[in-house]
Amino acid sequence: MPSKYDEQTRAKAVRLVTEHVDDYDSEWAAIKAVSARLGMTSETLRRWVRQAQIDTGQADGVTSASAREIRELKRKNAELERTVEILKAATSFFARESDPRQR
Repeated sequence: MPSKYDEQTRAKAVRLVTEHVDDYDSEWAAIKAVSARLGMTSETLRRWVRQAQIDTGQADGVTSASAREIRELKRKNAELERTVEILKAATSFFARESDPRQR
């Protein structure tokens, strides 16, 4: 599913939260204020902030690059599994066709 927000908007929102978190009582208050100003939900911005913390090493978790690589590898694996199934079916078909006992 394509993202509703581009990378620049995402980076700007995360930057605003991280730069102005000290101006608010809590990080959540900063997230709510910035998200309201930029017209997005607070939960969306909270997830972006958490992912940015993971990507910069401030928190534990799977980085965006690792998640992207895992998704790509899973997609390739599924494609290879489909190819193997097709080849197995073709092998079985041609083995039956060339069996002299069938004639």
